[in-house]
Amino acid sequence: MKMLPSLAIIALIALLQYPLWLGKGGWLKVWELDRQLQSQHDVNRKLHLRNAMMDAEVRDLKQGLDAVEERARSELGMIREDEIFFHLPVDAIPVPSAEGG
Repeated sequence: MKMLPSLAIIALIALLQYPLWLGKGGWLKVWELDRQLQSQHDVNRKLHLRNAMMDAEVRDLKQGLDAVEERARSELGMIREDEIFFHLPVDAIPVPSAEGG
């Protein structure tokens, strides 16, 4: 009979602990939501950096033709009318031999 009150107290404590750990607002749920929040903060930080880079590029394109010209040269291979374009294939460039001759 002495064991019955202690078992009842242990069962009562277990019942009281259940919502704290496994309930709707329990520690496990809070921990999971905190992990999701940190993950979303990381995604937002990367998107913020990308947006800042795109904003700087848009400002450059709006301010002058230098950025437009640079982009046309690098991405489209364009040249000006008064320029001469030399294209040297990589395999056509002579490589000096190790013998020195």
